[in-house]
Amino acid sequence: MKIKLRKLEATLVFLTKSTLYIILFWLFYGIYAKSNWWLLNLSRTSGVTIATYVTMNYMFSNIYGRFDIGKRKTKPIIYSMVLSTAFTDIISLFMLSLMNTNEKKNPTFMLEQPHLMIVIFALQFIVILVYSYCGNAIYFKIYDPENCIVITSSQQSLNEIIRGVLKYKLQYKVTKVADYRDEKLRQYIAEFDTVFVYDVPVKERTEIVEYCYQNMKNVYFNPDMHDVIERNSRHIILDDVSMFGNFSKGLTLEQKIVKRAMDIVISIIALILCSPLFLIAVICIKLEDGGKVIFKQNRATRGGRIFSVYKLRTMKEDVENYSVVENDDRVTKVGKILRKYRIDEIPQFYNVLKGDMSVVGPRPEMLANIFNYTSVLPEFEYRLRVKAGITGYAQIAGKYNTSPKDKLILDLMYIEEYSFWLDIKLLFQTLIILFKKDSTEAFKKEGELTFVEYNKSNEESK
Repeated sequence: MKIKLRKLEATLVFLTKSTLYIILFWLFYGIYAKSNWWLLNLSRTSGVTIATYVTMNYMFSNIYGRFDIGKRKTKPIIYSMVLSTAFTDIISLFMLSLMNTNEKKNPTFMLEQPHLMIVIFALQFIVILVYSYCGNAIYFKIYDPENCIVITSSQQSLNEIIRGVLKYKLQYKVTKVADYRDEKLRQYIAEFDTVFVYDVPVKERTEIVEYCYQNMKNVYFNPDMHDVIERNSRHIILDDVSMFGNFSKGLTLEQKIVKRAMDIVISIIALILCSPLFLIAVICIKLEDGGKVIFKQNRATRGGRIFSVYKLRTMKEDVENYSVVENDDRVTKVGKILRKYRIDEIPQFYNVLKGDMSVVGPRPEMLANIFNYTSVLPEFEYRLRVKAGITGYAQIAGKYNTSPKDKLILDLMYIEEYSFWLDIKLLFQTLIILFKKDSTEAFKKEGELTFVEYNKSNEESK
């Protein structure tokens, strides 16, 4: 039975997705059609409303991610679908209200029965929950986790990749870890379905990837500097010779003007909207220990220029300043809440207004961290080609304890792929951080299992 269902995977997943999106659409459209009968007929209002819903749903699905059962965990799918559906509903309601602004319906603009949105969204939320949990439950009932081997270069690298892979136990089952210099490596690869290659030198990594390709093995590998350059290169043909061309010139004058204008507008709106939250946070900080409210620290922005970044104080006063570690006793009780929901970063919108930072860009690292990281990764200084930002790839996809190299790759991808649309996309994706419990996960003090210990523990569990 399982084998037959596996052969129909693409069809079953497509039908499930299609059914879900149709139900979500009809809950919005059908309920509003009861009091707007013309939506059930061919009319300009029905056409515009349907087109708006479909277009917005497609756009926000590209921003937050689609209904990817079997590919992602259930909660991230729910967060993505809820945010995508909420924005789609709101914009579609606005367009419906706009189309209903006429002499026959509403002489002046007014939202069309906004109370119905509560009922609609509640029903949509229930449908998303049921489809997400049941969809993944059924998928992983049919499909067993991929049998995996992790190939890496050091104990530190092993810790970093294992930490990530083990969070997806339903998708991947790591039963062996190996050093890329092991003479029996190809023999090991032959025994597994999937291969993870992490922090392996380019030459050896290329050989492993090609071997996996030859032997029809699934292979995942972390990108390096040259991969970022290649990813953003353009295919050109010189006579009959294929080449990839990369043109690293930074932002154009037009892009700089648009980005600066967007920074000013967004930071002003954010400071106004967040002012009540900011005031509450200030009072809580003062009530806890009576100390200073604003914390200032020197950071680096474009071109290595030093500036003072502003944050709400989340640590005790007069303590040594270094990256937060797990169960850090320097963080205050109020500070834990402020850091969890990123409320401590509200004052940075003032940095944006001053021109020190941008809303979207690489996070401004502490000067000590920049020195330490650059000494190991000279490419880390490439992050300083653009202004530091409040949010960005590394902040959304990464965490406080993401490795410097992984942060660098994410930041370089942003710099090389920059566009106005990308900034808008990342701004919307920033909302997902509020739902990610591990986004503020600190650096761990203790170590992890070694290569030998990990393999031994897997052998004993068989």
